[in-house]
Amino acid sequence: MNNDATGRAEIAVIGGSGFYSFFADDAEEIVLETPYGAPSAPITLGEVEGRRVAFLPRHGRQHEYSPHTLPYRANMWALRMLGVGRVFAPCAVGSLVPEYGPGTVVIPDQLVDRTSGRAQTYFDQGGVHVEFADPYCPTLRKSAVQDTAVDGGVMVVVEGPRFSTRAESQWFARQGWTLVNMTGHPEAVLARELELCYAPIALVTDLDAGIESGQGVKAVDVFAEFQKNIEPLKALVRAAISDAPTGDCPTCRVHAGIDLPIELP
Repeated sequence: MNNDATGRAEIAVIGGSGFYSFFADDAEEIVLETPYGAPSAPITLGEVEGRRVAFLPRHGRQHEYSPHTLPYRANMWALRMLGVGRVFAPCAVGSLVPEYGPGTVVIPDQLVDRTSGRAQTYFDQGGVHVEFADPYCPTLRKSAVQDTAVDGGVMVVVEGPRFSTRAESQWFARQGWTLVNMTGHPEAVLARELELCYAPIALVTDLDAGIESGQGVKAVDVFAEFQKNIEPLKALVRAAISDAPTGDCPTCRVHAGIDLPIELP
């Protein structure tokens, strides 16, 4: 086990424990400490489709972190410490539209933040304001739109860990939002502040409470649906990694001409 940042990677995947099988037996494990504490778990480095990839289990190895307690700042900072420039973020989502049933993969292009109390910036001083009109890297999104994945959608991120009430779900749907999730913010904005290209890959696990007329969303059903679709999802992520561009991305380099109050890793 390595205790420093000597390992390097160009692409990261933040996702569930099922993604460990991405890597061969010679994968390297990195333990890091950041100014914001330790990330959710040690980071695994390996080769995927000829690319050097870092994998970070978002919720920890044993799913010990709830969405509202995740060390988001440490997670993203640690990835940049390893040289990562692009991040794919597979996640489970509820659908707010009946046509996107369980098993649908959506590559959102917009985000709505309905969280509260989460540390969501590295810049608590210095008057730094990052561009966020389009929260996801357009170039990386193109790499993620594979096979039958839906191109575009609005993902509303709620605080959790509870699921939405029917009234909340119906309200979200009336706004024209298509997906609901608990982890997409502040992950995306922290990536932007670190000038990392970031794209979510959203797997629909359920119809949200206001869409479905049954008993509503249950965690056990969400986990089961995610595991049911883990192999097709991994295949899609592999293809996205293979198609991901190399080199600099001017779209996500948002600090040009700005004197930052902290030094980025």
